[in-house]
Amino acid sequence: MARNVRLLQCSPDDVFRVLANGWLYPLWVVGASRMRDVSEAWPAEGAELHHSFGSWPALVNDTTVMRVWEPPYRAVLEPHGGPIGVARVSIDVKARGEVCVVRLQEEPVAGPTKLLPDVVFDAITRWRNAETLHRLAYLAEGGAPGTAGGAAAIGRASTAEQEPVQR
Repeated sequence: MARNVRLLQCSPDDVFRVLANGWLYPLWVVGASRMRDVSEAWPAEGAELHHSFGSWPALVNDTTVMRVWEPPYRAVLEPHGGPIGVARVSIDVKARGEVCVVRLQEEPVAGPTKLLPDVVFDAITRWRNAETLHRLAYLAEGGAPGTAGGAAAIGRASTAEQEPVQR
């Protein structure tokens, strides 16, 4: 299971505001290239996001299902990656005073990626998810609708340019 951890200069509610807006998905998820539709029930458990991954002309239509929605603590998403397979992505958020710690864990559930040795899957996925948390930091710390309005508005620099927390 690939695991990444990052300290964000925002509240857990700010992180979940980003997660709750399905239309922002390709802005923070590495590999997602465009949104096709967001279920009216999103982010309720069982609701779906319809997006694509890859680059034109090699786009693959994909869906992600919300399996657990417990704001502001936990969300579990299940991306269906077409020929790549299905994964389970857990996002756990804990407040630490005025900041929060976000832990993102991903594991293959079905398909060819499940056949990869753990060390190979973890290395590739940790590299990609470090960038995913980098992007999530930009949005949650003030760059997304409903947040405080950017790093200047919160009176400190975004953590997105800092190295992630290693655990």
